[in-house]
Amino acid sequence: MTVQEVADLLKISDDTVREWIHDRSLRAIKFGREWRIVARDLESFLNARANRPEGDGP
Repeated sequence: MTVQEVADLLKISDDTVREWIHDRSLRAIKFGREWRIVARDLESFLNARANRPEGDGP
C-alpha cells in the first residue's frame, strides 16, 4: 500500500503516516522515493495501539 492509500483508509493525513514511518513506529519499505506498507504490517501497527485485546468484544 502507498502512504496515500494508508492515509485514505485511516482518514488521516499522509504526513501522519510518513511521521509514523520516519519514527519507525510503522514498518515500511522504500522503493526509490516512495514508501510502501505491507497490509500485515499496518494491521500489526494498529493492533499494537488498540485500546483492548483482539477478540475482547462486548
